[in-house]
Amino acid sequence: MDARAETGLYTAQSAATALLRWYDAHARVLPWRAGPGANRAEPYRVWLSEVMLQQTTVAAVIPYFERFTTRWPTVEALAAAPEEEVMAAWAGLGYYSRARRLVECARVVAARGGFPQDEAGLRALPGLGAYTAAAVAAIAFGQRAVVVDANVERVVARLFAMGEPLPGARGAIRDAADAITPDARCGDFAQAMMDLGATVCTAREARCLICPLRDMCAARAEGAPERYPVKPPKAAKPQRKGRAFWIERDGHVWLVRRAAKGMLGGMRALPDDGWHARADGAGAPPYAALWREAGRVAHVFTHFALDLGVMVADTAKQPAGEGEWWPLDRLDEAGLPTLFAHAARIARNAGFTRKDP
Repeated sequence: MDARAETGLYTAQSAATALLRWYDAHARVLPWRAGPGANRAEPYRVWLSEVMLQQTTVAAVIPYFERFTTRWPTVEALAAAPEEEVMAAWAGLGYYSRARRLVECARVVAARGGFPQDEAGLRALPGLGAYTAAAVAAIAFGQRAVVVDANVERVVARLFAMGEPLPGARGAIRDAADAITPDARCGDFAQAMMDLGATVCTAREARCLICPLRDMCAARAEGAPERYPVKPPKAAKPQRKGRAFWIERDGHVWLVRRAAKGMLGGMRALPDDGWHARADGAGAPPYAALWREAGRVAHVFTHFALDLGVMVADTAKQPAGEGEWWPLDRLDEAGLPTLFAHAARIARNAGFTRKDP
């Protein structure tokens, strides 16, 4: 497709004009944004929000973003923060490798004196993929960049009625997004596309009557916009089983630090039996005792589902290996991942009698 070619339904210019006019009136107010037509947003806030928003909803991200920017208001402040504090502050947001790369990237940016202002330079930073680099380039620096997230992907697939299934269609979707991306107001255009996909052209419902692109949309002309983008059948996720061990003594619980690489890497957690994405847990308990199941946690990761038994011992002993006794009255400060936070609640509510050795 010629990036500036006129189609049978619309021109690139008319699509951009209609969308920006809609955005000027209907833009979402978000804490990391500058308003439509305003000065460009602060690069640190744009970058931080885009990293947080990966695989996570806006509603879930806003309170984390506000806490992070209150505690670490600049990229230099974040760069100086201990990694374990950032990981603890990230707890509950999921996809924890993002937090480790966040600190790594902040330190690189602080060392070089600021963010690169072009897409290629941003792409070279740790943890910035093609989408994040394009988003920061467009929104923070006004560069013309083709910004395609899941919302934009859906809007473009419907606009052009692109019948090739994902993920194979992504190259053509990007080309089509390039065709309608204007040279001016690139940041506003990128955020307008995101807002349109999030609020009007949603996955569950195409609200065509209020869409600024309705008269240009091939999928609406067909009468079946929800058919797009075409997705392949979902493969069943493997089911794994494991156990987590709650060891409580003198108002403290035994926590370990998970290996830096792997599931929930670098996070504090309860000891477990070694479950992972490719196998059930098979390890022994931390020490010999009468272990009882207090309950179970069902948790779904990206590539597998986990059925986790929460085990409580009748006797609390010092386990072998590295760990720490964490005060129960400060457990919310430990930054436990959601899985282990649920396990902790089950254990504390179980009411088992425990004896100190």
